[in-house]
Amino acid sequence: METLSTEKSFGGVQGVYRHASGVTGCDMIFAVYLPPQAEGGPVPVLWYLSGLTCTHANVMEKGEYRRMAAELGIAVICPDTSPRGEDVPDEDDWTFGSGAGFYVDATEAPWNANYRMYSYVSEELPALVAAHFPLRMDRQGVFGHSMGGHGALIMALKHADRFRSCSAFAPMTNPSAVEMPATAFSRYLGDDRAAWRGYDAVALIEDGHDFPRFSSTRAMPTIFSRCFFRNGWKRPAVAGRSI
Repeated sequence: METLSTEKSFGGVQGVYRHASGVTGCDMIFAVYLPPQAEGGPVPVLWYLSGLTCTHANVMEKGEYRRMAAELGIAVICPDTSPRGEDVPDEDDWTFGSGAGFYVDATEAPWNANYRMYSYVSEELPALVAAHFPLRMDRQGVFGHSMGGHGALIMALKHADRFRSCSAFAPMTNPSAVEMPATAFSRYLGDDRAAWRGYDAVALIEDGHDFPRFSSTRAMPTIFSRCFFRNGWKRPAVAGRSI
C-alpha cells in the first residue's frame, strides 16, 4: 500500500492511499480519515459510498465530515466507485463504466475482469484497512448517496452482522425497476434477473434479508417501507444505537 497524501484536519489525519487490488485487477485509490482518538487506540469505522461519476475524493473535498468525526472519534473510509486504468474497459457514458460500478460483481465480459466492486468494498478493502489502521472492525457503519446509497443498503442487508448502522441519502432502493440502473445491471450481470436480485435492496428484503437496525419508516421511500411490512417487519421500541 502506498501513501499518496496526508493532511492534518481537526486534530486527526486525512490520508489518501493506493494499492494493487487482486479483486479489480488494477490499482485502487481510497481515502481514510483517522480522528485524533486513533492515536490512543482503535476507533469505530464509517464507510461512505459515493454516487455516480464520483471518486474517493468527492465527499472528502466537498463534504466536511471531519469535524464531527473528530468530535465523535470515528474513522471515515471513502472507496472509489469503480476500477480505473488504461487496461480497464470503459465507455463514454456517465451512467456506466468508470465512476459507475454500482457496487456489483460483474459477470459479463469484458466487465467481469475488473468491475467487482461488491467484493472489493465488502471483502478486500476491509481486510486491507484492518491490517494497516487502528480500527474497531467490530463497530462499523455504512452510508452513501444515490448509487452509493444503493451500495450502503445492500451491504447492510447482506452483512447485517457486520454493520451497526446504515444511512442512505436519496438512494436507488429498487434499481432493477428503474431504467438507468437496470440498463447497467443488464450489461454487468446479463439478462438473468435472478442475479440482479442480489444487488437490489427491495429484492433482498423480499428474499428474506433483514437489517434489524432500520428503526423508523419515516424517512423510507414508500416502496421500501411497504416491502419491509410485507415481510413481517415491525418497528422496534428502541430508535437505534450508536456505532
